[in-house]
Amino acid sequence: MVFRGTISDAPDFDPSADAETLYNAMKGIGSDKEAILDLVTSRSNAQRQEVISAYKSNYGKDLIDDLKYELTGKFERLIVSLMRTRAQHDAKEIHDAIKGAGTNERCLIEVLASRTNQQIHDMVAAYKDAYGGNMEEDVITDTSGHFKKMLVVLLQGTRDESGVVDADLVEQDAQDLYAAGEEQWGTDEAKFIMILGNRSVTHLRMVFDAYEKIAEKSIEDSIKSELSGDFERLMLAVVQCIRSVPMFFAKRLYKSMKGLGTADNTLIRIMISRSEIDMLDIRECFRLSYEKSLYNMIKDDTSGDYKRTLLNLCGGDDDLAGEFFPEAAQIAYKMWELSAMTKVQLRPTVRPASNFDPAADAQALRKAMKGFGTDEDAIIDIVAQRSNAQRQEIRQAFKSLLGRDLMKDLKSELSKNLERLIIALMLTPAEFDAKMMRKAMEGAGTDEHALIEILVSRSNEQIQAMNAAYQEGYKKPLEEAIQSDTSGHFCRILVSLVQGAREEGPADNERANVDAQELADACNADSDDMEMKFMSILCTRSFPHLRKVFQEFVRYTNKDIEQIIKKEMSGDVKNAFYAIVRSVKNQPSYFADRLYKAMKGLGTDDRALIRIMVSRSEIDLFNIRKEFKETHDASLHEFIQGDTSGDYRKTLLLLCGGED
Repeated sequence: MVFRGTISDAPDFDPSADAETLYNAMKGIGSDKEAILDLVTSRSNAQRQEVISAYKSNYGKDLIDDLKYELTGKFERLIVSLMRTRAQHDAKEIHDAIKGAGTNERCLIEVLASRTNQQIHDMVAAYKDAYGGNMEEDVITDTSGHFKKMLVVLLQGTRDESGVVDADLVEQDAQDLYAAGEEQWGTDEAKFIMILGNRSVTHLRMVFDAYEKIAEKSIEDSIKSELSGDFERLMLAVVQCIRSVPMFFAKRLYKSMKGLGTADNTLIRIMISRSEIDMLDIRECFRLSYEKSLYNMIKDDTSGDYKRTLLNLCGGDDDLAGEFFPEAAQIAYKMWELSAMTKVQLRPTVRPASNFDPAADAQALRKAMKGFGTDEDAIIDIVAQRSNAQRQEIRQAFKSLLGRDLMKDLKSELSKNLERLIIALMLTPAEFDAKMMRKAMEGAGTDEHALIEILVSRSNEQIQAMNAAYQEGYKKPLEEAIQSDTSGHFCRILVSLVQGAREEGPADNERANVDAQELADACNADSDDMEMKFMSILCTRSFPHLRKVFQEFVRYTNKDIEQIIKKEMSGDVKNAFYAIVRSVKNQPSYFADRLYKAMKGLGTDDRALIRIMVSRSEIDLFNIRKEFKETHDASLHEFIQGDTSGDYRKTLLLLCGGED
């Protein structure tokens, strides 16, 4: 196996000399932390074990005890963890995850989904040695259901590692997984556990490809729609590790550092456990997926000696849009292929109400607003639990039966964000989009992100309906409004998109190759020509076709189109092209990211929150919820709950449709 770690055996290694260096660094008042961290991070784990033995032989003292005494905080945790054998370290992580009141399920998932058979056997033995208990029994006591069953399967360390693949069994497994989930009402979890817990990595990769042809969706999408909770998270982790262990860890590292606060236990665990195995690949996958190198993320997110130690383990900075390693280029190419689902099942959270009676709803709304005070609960329960088409019937019935304008009544009875949200729900999608475009451009500033988000994510039909609604509502063409409010290439991009003339249909492979080559050539042109060429392709081709173009772009350039856009472009032009690429790759993920940005940090971008929750609730808000949970390790429901209040919150949570 090719060495892909950042830490290896130090040449001219002398354990006695190292033991003496460490002893001198800790004797007297204070300790020389730099000497400690430099030595520990420049030795392999096997060499560190020899240093521990030499320290005890030469000084009659336990090196780990001395380090614990001299160091403090996260730095101490990191250095002491580096001094344990890999098996001891894993065993301690599992022990810490299940002892005490709560259970750290994410730690159990990460460790057990990613280790080889041998690593699992070593860890189980180290656990028995250190804690006198049986790891399997302790895990069983602390977990339940299908989650527990899958953990027990993984703990056996009996995954087939022969590398032999039986083509007939591949087809059979793919059919069995399909029959166990998508094909039936309910899910046969035992079948998922048996196949995903035992088959070889090579075999399962082929099963996933075969499954996609049968189900017309990825195994990940099926798991997200068929399973839930910790069991869903565990099975997704297993699938991710089958596809690419480095990509799995890159995602885990990103989640440990993004947002407020750092999950230091996760960060320490991964940096230590992978530093001698595949840290170079993890760095590449990290750069492939996120806006910065792993090195820079650690640098920005940690401090002091703790930071220095982590950076030594990381082993170097990666230029943001430099060449991929060959392995990472292959992963990037494969990722585009994976995103090219022939059919992704989009799932709404709001559906038409059964036994719908528009006249009764109109009467109930009038009653809720008549007299002194307003019954907000009654209004919310009706409006948020009807489809948009049903709400239009209610508007009509309200006028026919009561001779009143429902919209005017709602505006006079409600206030602030609740009023904005309820009115947004009562407008037709085209009226709402037109209004949002108008709001994004009126007044002093322009909300470019809103303009981009709407125009990038709507179908031709939706854009044409929005244009008509804008003309009717504001007595001028939307295109004219955009031209008077924006300028330069950004204006041209928006004007191109607002035509609602994007091609539709599947990829044309031959043309995709030509398009990819043209984009690759444009990267060497001046910025004006580059932006015009990107616009001519990104704003006009169908999404399935663009997926193929972006995949072939990796082959021609050995770079990722997202990274090129981030590095070579700036401002609103960069944001617009980036939004197109993200939408092409995975539109629910793009919206999940937009919702996260609307709520994270201080203050809430309520306009963005309302816009997305309303416009996606009958299309793909369930998918967006799943992507939100996977990317941000918190549910959309939790975020809304913590970031909003009162009746406004209640309405948003109804639209959200549930907790994940």
